[in-house]
Amino acid sequence: MALLDSTLPPALAPQRALRRKRRRERARTLAFLSPWLIGFGFFFLYPLVSTVYFSFMKYDGFTAPVFTGLKNWDYVFNHYPFFWQGLRNTLWLVVVMVTLRVAFGLGVGLLITKVKTGAGFFRTAFYLPYLAPPVAATIAFAFLLNPGTGPVNHFLGELGLPQPGWFTDPTWSKPALSLLAMWGVGDLMVIFMAALLDVPREQYEAAELDGAGPWQKFRFVTFPNISPIVMFAVVTGVIQTMQYYTQAIVAGKVASGVVGGSGQQFEPGYPHGSTWTLPQMVYSLGFQRFDTGSACVVALVLFGLSMAFTSLLLRRRAGFLSSED
Repeated sequence: MALLDSTLPPALAPQRALRRKRRRERARTLAFLSPWLIGFGFFFLYPLVSTVYFSFMKYDGFTAPVFTGLKNWDYVFNHYPFFWQGLRNTLWLVVVMVTLRVAFGLGVGLLITKVKTGAGFFRTAFYLPYLAPPVAATIAFAFLLNPGTGPVNHFLGELGLPQPGWFTDPTWSKPALSLLAMWGVGDLMVIFMAALLDVPREQYEAAELDGAGPWQKFRFVTFPNISPIVMFAVVTGVIQTMQYYTQAIVAGKVASGVVGGSGQQFEPGYPHGSTWTLPQMVYSLGFQRFDTGSACVVALVLFGLSMAFTSLLLRRRAGFLSSED
């Protein structure tokens, strides 16, 4: 190689050396990125491409797929009776549940950071429910909110307040799921507490010197400092709620009296489809009806909604930052 370089004109030798250096740098970069690239290709890109492919196929998981064009899309959007109801329920949970969890988690974090005595106990008490298995927590909530024998309605009756049907009433089933989500808000509480404790104390002192009250200090000092964490909580909450499956189906089964055993009939989304979500639809179509093509269509709708929500939130966050700057 040195002999070849010696035969080159003096002006070309540095260019060839620079190209070799760049090739080595690219190869080194690809070597470091290769674990991520392999994981991305096998666990995200390949499943996504396969989902798009099977959405245009008639495929039951046993026989060879047959191309059917847009028939699966037409069936899901125009003929499958549960799609639009499941979409409305999922969007309701995204908007209401995520908002309540973020607000409640932030509120609990603020309160615990102000506690002078017993802060460790309260942190543990609020974090422990998050560690409960989703199935066990949902079953416990279904019995606590049982309209006939549950202690919650008994307590409300003693106070002379209305006694909702909770998981047996289509009007109250999604609010009951939201209460369950707020009960397990320990993960957000810990994240918000870490962010709140990192806010510079001198900014609070400067705000007090300017005569700021509690609300002004939260609005102009606390929130601007923790806004990236709030955005993180909202984005991850939207993605998680788009995949909401276990709690909804377990609550429906327990409320309808179907707690196990074969041969028992269960109304999906009980009561009256109010807890029917898009992830349940993917499972029902793909693994119960063996309609993989239609299940892939619903999965792509979920993916598109998640991307749309995330992009919208990040764009609003970017505009908020640029307006502050």
